[in-house]
Amino acid sequence: MSIFSWIEDEKNLKLLNAPKSGHRPGDLSLWIRCENCGVILYIKHLQQNKRVCFGCNYHLQMNSIERIERFIDAGTWRPINETLSSCDPLKFKDQKKYSERLKESQEQTGLQDAIQTGTGFIEGIPIAVGIMDFTFMGGSMGSVVGEKITRLIEYATAQGLTLIIFCASGGARMQEGILSLMQMAKISAALNAHQNTAKLLYIPILTSPTTGGVTASFAMLGDLIFAEPRALIGFAGRRVIEQTLQEQLPKDFQTAEYLLHHGLIDLIVSRFFIKQAIAETIILYQQAPTKELGLLAFKERHRLTISQEEQLRRLVENSSNLNFSGLMKSFFHLVTGKKEEKTGLLKLKPLPFSKAFKKVPKVNKYKRVKFLIPKTPKSDIIDV
Repeated sequence: MSIFSWIEDEKNLKLLNAPKSGHRPGDLSLWIRCENCGVILYIKHLQQNKRVCFGCNYHLQMNSIERIERFIDAGTWRPINETLSSCDPLKFKDQKKYSERLKESQEQTGLQDAIQTGTGFIEGIPIAVGIMDFTFMGGSMGSVVGEKITRLIEYATAQGLTLIIFCASGGARMQEGILSLMQMAKISAALNAHQNTAKLLYIPILTSPTTGGVTASFAMLGDLIFAEPRALIGFAGRRVIEQTLQEQLPKDFQTAEYLLHHGLIDLIVSRFFIKQAIAETIILYQQAPTKELGLLAFKERHRLTISQEEQLRRLVENSSNLNFSGLMKSFFHLVTGKKEEKTGLLKLKPLPFSKAFKKVPKVNKYKRVKFLIPKTPKSDIIDV
């Protein structure tokens, strides 16, 4: 073996043994290898450069904590539902128990699950934002991830905020089975109210990788879909598609550039300019002269709690005077705690008692009464 061959072998060995770009909080490694060109990068300089390779301009993976620091205006981040944590409903076990894997990921990342949700400002504009973290079990979408995203969407809808979600996931979390797949439909339903009813803006930002059930649901439902350069975006794996179709796929298949060329995404933005691009897009949307105002029904803003439903049932059951207007006054006082009504609720046309209340046959000696809320007229629909 020549000296040059030995040097080349030693160089390749160092490249193989160098840590990859999936740097986690608390990791004391000083060097990281670029996944694209193989160059060894000093971690401190790489973080200052927003984890973009100096040699090939490749965008390495960035965890949620770093994204918050780089994307959200300083001092404006306010987390939402940060204490939610997954359980083990299926008692799943492979080489390890699912509960053990969760605990390990929580200790390594400092997160409760694979996403952080909250509100903040970008260039002084208030937004609701969700940031997925691939370092937590591959960013897989379980029941907690789906619940946090759904609550974030509902909060953004109620407050009239633009919604931004940074997607980085391997797909649905197999350890939770059908419970993880259910999140796709739940999130999509919440987005439908946010976009089509309230007419609010939603922009997903696809980072590498965005695959599986995340791609098949909220990642592709944006009003505008942004992506980072050369991000891996797809549903099934490359080899699965090749074996199914019995065809050789292009080299750039499932990259952001390939999807942009075929019309599946709208814009590829470098990490250096994503904050400015989002801010300018929101301003353009807010100032659009032909923008359609969103509508939300009044009754959707004030839902009854379980205790209020039970109090209402007892109120109807024990009421000697079944006058509709008097009952509505009592109902309003029950829900709001106010004696006088100022929201136009009593302006609803009274219905005959037989239509407003429907008696159900007795069950276990308890009388059950079903309360049917009259339809809300257009005059009680408020703008968002």
